[in-house]
Amino acid sequence: MTINHLAMIGNYLPRQCGIATFTTDVHQAMRDRFPDIRMDVYAMDDHPGRYAYPDAVTGAIPQNDLSAYIATARTIEASGAQAIWVQHEYGIYGGPAGEHLLALLDRTTLPVVVTLHTVLEKPSADERRVLEGLLRRAARVVVMAERGREILQRVYAANPRQIAMIAHGVPDRALVDPATLKERFGWQDRPVVLTFGLLAPNKGIETIIEALPSVVERHPNLLYVVLGATHPNLVAHEGERYRDSLKTLAADKGVSDNVAFVDGFVEHDELIDYLQAADIYATPYLNPAQITSGTLSYAVGVGKAVISTPYVHATEILADGHGVLVDFRDVAAFAREMDRLLSSDRDRNRLSQRAYARGRTMIWPRLAEAMLAATEAAIAARPRRLAQPMTVRPLKPDFAAVERMSDATGMLQHSIYSIPDRRHGYCIDDNARALMLVSAMPDLESVQRDKWMTIYASFLQYAWNPDRRRFRNFMRFDRTWCEEEGSEDSNGRTLWALGVTARDAAEQKHRDWAAVMFDSTASLALDLGSLRAQSFAMLGAAAMLEAKPGHELARTILQRFPDVHLELLAETRRPEWQWFEIVLAYDNARLPEALIRAGMALERDDLVQCGLATLDWIVSKQTSPEGRFRAVGTESFHRPYADPLQFDQQPLEAQATVDACQAAHAATGDPRWVAEAERAYGWFMGLNDLGLPLASVEDGGCFDGLMPTGLNRNQGAESILALQLASCTISGLSQGVASVAGGGRAVA
Repeated sequence: MTINHLAMIGNYLPRQCGIATFTTDVHQAMRDRFPDIRMDVYAMDDHPGRYAYPDAVTGAIPQNDLSAYIATARTIEASGAQAIWVQHEYGIYGGPAGEHLLALLDRTTLPVVVTLHTVLEKPSADERRVLEGLLRRAARVVVMAERGREILQRVYAANPRQIAMIAHGVPDRALVDPATLKERFGWQDRPVVLTFGLLAPNKGIETIIEALPSVVERHPNLLYVVLGATHPNLVAHEGERYRDSLKTLAADKGVSDNVAFVDGFVEHDELIDYLQAADIYATPYLNPAQITSGTLSYAVGVGKAVISTPYVHATEILADGHGVLVDFRDVAAFAREMDRLLSSDRDRNRLSQRAYARGRTMIWPRLAEAMLAATEAAIAARPRRLAQPMTVRPLKPDFAAVERMSDATGMLQHSIYSIPDRRHGYCIDDNARALMLVSAMPDLESVQRDKWMTIYASFLQYAWNPDRRRFRNFMRFDRTWCEEEGSEDSNGRTLWALGVTARDAAEQKHRDWAAVMFDSTASLALDLGSLRAQSFAMLGAAAMLEAKPGHELARTILQRFPDVHLELLAETRRPEWQWFEIVLAYDNARLPEALIRAGMALERDDLVQCGLATLDWIVSKQTSPEGRFRAVGTESFHRPYADPLQFDQQPLEAQATVDACQAAHAATGDPRWVAEAERAYGWFMGLNDLGLPLASVEDGGCFDGLMPTGLNRNQGAESILALQLASCTISGLSQGVASVAGGGRAVA
C-alpha cells in the first residue's frame, strides 16, 4: 500500500495549546520522515481571524460553525486524500462534547485514524456518545498510554484490534550537561527545577512552592522556574489572577527569590533549550486520569530527572526506575525527593540517563513510522466495493417489515436497527404512504388488508383538525398530538393518499370513505404555497379524477397549480439548470411526475412535455459517472444552482424516481422510461455508489440511507415504505422484462 496523501485535523500553531503543539510537531515529523507524502492540515479555529497560520495549513475550521465542518468534508473528499488523521481532545470541536467532528467524518468515505489525547473513565452522556461515535467511524484509534487502551475496552467496549498504542513523540536531541546551557538564561551556579505548560490550577504548582522552604534551607540557590503562559481560557475568565496568587504564595513562604515565572508561549526549540538547562523536571499535576502529557514526554526525551505525581501517563512512562513518583499534593514527598536528587549528582545523572534511554524509543521519526503503519492498516481495512455490475430482479412486495413497524394506532416513524423506536411516535406522512401501500400490495389476504387499511385510514381521519382545516402530522406514542396543524407537505401528501385510496382500495367501503374524506378536506390544497405540497395535492387530485371522472374539486386543484410551476421554471431556468427551483431538495422527481399526471388528466400536452423534460434533467443529475443511479444527497439541499453532492442518499429519492418514470412511460410508451425506473430501483439492491444493498430481502425491510462510510442501518418507516411502494410500481412496470440491463449475476 503506497500512501502519498493524507489529511490531518487538529489545532495548529500559532494557536497556543498542547494539541496545537502536538499537531504541528507530528506534521513536521511526517514531512521530515516521509517527504513524498502530501500532508494537508485543517486547523480547528476557536477565534476565526486571530491566527496567522503558516502555509502548511490548508484550511481552518471555525470551531462552532457546523456548515464549515460539512464544507471541509467536501474539500477533503475532493482533494484526493487517502485517509484522515484526527487529533481528538474535548473542547476543541464544536457542538455538545465536540459532536460537530462526527458530522465531518460521517460525510467522507475516507478511512479515519483518531489519536485520542484524553480517554475519560467516567464520561458524561454527551462525551460517551461522541467517543462511541468516533470508535464506530475510526478504522484505527491511537492512544498514548496502555491505560487508554484498557479504558477503551472496559468502559467503551472498543474492539482491541482497532486500538494502537503509540507513545507521544519527543525531539531527537543529544543528552547534555545542564550547566552548558544555564548561562543563556542567567541561571549560572543555580540548581534548577522546572515545570512547563499552560498555567492552570490543575497543574499543582502550589505543591512545589509549598515544598520549597525546606529544600531552600539545604540548597539556598535553588531556582524553581514556572515556564508558560496562563491558559487562554483562564485569562479570558479571570485574567492573571491565578498567576498572581502563586506569586503571593511564594512571598508568603519566603521563597520569592527562588521562584521565577516565565510568562510566555515559547517556541519549540527554545522550549527544548529550557528543558535541557534544568536539573530536575517536576510535574505536580492533580488529575490522576491524565493519559497524555506532552511536556512530560519532552522532559523524558531530553533525559531529565523527573519527579511527578502518579497520573496515568507518568506511571507508565516513568515505570521501572525511569523517574520518581510521589503522591498527589504531597508537599513533604516533593521536598524530600528534590533534596535527594539535588544532593546527589550520581543519583540525578543515573536517573537522567535512564530517562534518556527511554526517550530514544519515542523520538518523532519512530512516531511517524508507527503512524504510517496504522494509517496503512486503516486504508487496507476499507470495505470492499463490488468489482463488477450486478443485475437485479424486482423483489416481490413484502408487507412484513411494514407490519413490524405498525401497531393499533398506526405506523411508527423510526427504528433503532429493525426495532421500532417508540420515543418518536407517529406521523401522518408515513401513515399516508402506508395507506397507499395497502391498496398497492398484490397478495395481502383480505382480512389483513382490511385490518391495516382501517388502522391507517383511522390515523388520517383522527389527524384532521376541523378548527384549523388542516391535518396534524406528529403524534406522540401516547396518542397525543404534537401540534395543531402539520406542515404543508404533510397535508399535501395526505390528500394524495386519499385520492389514491379512493381509486385503488380493494373494498368499496374504503373507496367510499376516502372519497368523502377527500371531498371534506381537499379544499385546503387551494391555499398551499409549498411547491412539493402542491405537487402532492396534484397527484391526489389526478387519482381522484380517475376514480370519479368529472370531480370538480379535483379538477380545480389540477388547474390551479401547473401554470404556477411553469412560471417558476421559466424564472429559474438556465442553460445548465432546467428546474423549478434554484436548489434541489427531497422528493425531487415528484415535481415532474405531478406535471405529467396533471397533463394526462387535463389533456394538456404542454404539461406532459414539460414534465418529461424536467424529469429527463433530474434523472441526468441523479446519474453517477459510472451510470448508476445516485440519489441527490441530503447535503445537496439548499445549495443554489449547484450540482448535487453524493451523500447522504435516501430511499425516498429512488422511489420517487421509479414512480415518475412509470408516469412518463404511461404518457409516452417509451421503453427508455422502463429502463430508467429499473436503474433507480436497482439502487435499493446494490447498484449504487457503494455497491451495498439497502433492501433487506429476508423481511421486506430497508435501511435508512447510503452514507459515505456505508449504510445507515436503521430501518425507519419512510425507508421501508419507499422500498415496498417502489417494488409494487416496478413489478407492474417490468412485466415481461427479465432483469435490469447490464449483465452479470442475478440477485433475487
